[in-house]
Amino acid sequence: MNATHAPLPHSLSNKPILVTGSAGFIGANFVLEWLRDYQGLVISLDKLTYAGNKASLASLDNDPRHLFVHGDIGDGELVTQLLTTHKPMAIINFAAESHVDRSIHSPADFIQTNVVATLSLLESTRVYFSNLPEADKSVFRFLHVSTDEVYGSLAPDAPAFSETNQTLPNSPYAASKAASDHLVRAYHHTYGLPVLTTNCSNNYGPYQFPEKLIPLMITNALAGKPLPVYGDGQNIRDWLYVSDHCAAIRRVLDKGRIGEIYNIGGRNEIKNIDIVHTLCDILDKVKPLATGRTYRDQITYVPDRPGHDRRYAIDARKIEGELGWTPQETFASGIEKTVRWYLDNQGWVDNVTSGAYRQWVKTNYESGIRASA
Repeated sequence: MNATHAPLPHSLSNKPILVTGSAGFIGANFVLEWLRDYQGLVISLDKLTYAGNKASLASLDNDPRHLFVHGDIGDGELVTQLLTTHKPMAIINFAAESHVDRSIHSPADFIQTNVVATLSLLESTRVYFSNLPEADKSVFRFLHVSTDEVYGSLAPDAPAFSETNQTLPNSPYAASKAASDHLVRAYHHTYGLPVLTTNCSNNYGPYQFPEKLIPLMITNALAGKPLPVYGDGQNIRDWLYVSDHCAAIRRVLDKGRIGEIYNIGGRNEIKNIDIVHTLCDILDKVKPLATGRTYRDQITYVPDRPGHDRRYAIDARKIEGELGWTPQETFASGIEKTVRWYLDNQGWVDNVTSGAYRQWVKTNYESGIRASA
């Protein structure tokens, strides 16, 4: 966390909130940062699938402001019970299947979580919201966290994605997220639910499950394993440090206009192979190999995945202009912090890469899992 961080006043700072997908990468960072700054109760709801790790929230085990609930957003009875019991004034929905390769192998799982279960969450929320006193209705927000992948792929010289771009998803994952975005919009226009949607670029930072590009490269490099890069490695992504993303969500939740979409990006368009080279160079400095060789020697090119989008880029001028948010981390500062965190938290990495995760890798990628980016 940023030691120089100074929390801003927030309309929900002392009110209960419900955070779904709270044991996942971005959700866990959001909960930890929220409770760093604010005093209201946080109800954490997570299904604890392969990418959900309760250990990410271990520092909150004895915090009376945090209630962890193991459950599914698609369980309408459970969600309704949590809403009526704790009366949250905001729901921040991080819960989603998000790994593109998994969506190619098992698209039905993504439809179930990202579409069907999200619909159930919206319906439970609609009923809850309709019964709130008018004063509480004016405060309540449903913030849906989505992705830039719903917009499709950009040509090398095309303008970055803005909020007015057409959705053109190219993977089952992106299609399922686009569908959930449309459901959120529909619940606002049909039922008056006070929704907000954010579409972010590629996140990186602490607590990210190591099937994503950056943590996979770090963990494989340290284990002496190949560093698998799709195709020619020239795919371009915009990289956003997770703490900057959490700050943007807080700002949208507090000041965003109801019914609006806000794109959140890091101003860091970088080729995948350059990301891998950067990680190798940092590790060469902070944890050099005893052999004297470079970690770059472990890079291996693997066949590209089906429908691999060539370029994503976010135009974040709307959130910057309307809400005054800008990313605080450069890629250079953020990636240094990220590498250091993984080096200092090998126990966390060992815990999340055991058991079911390793079996999934063996089943689906006999030659080694490929990085998602």
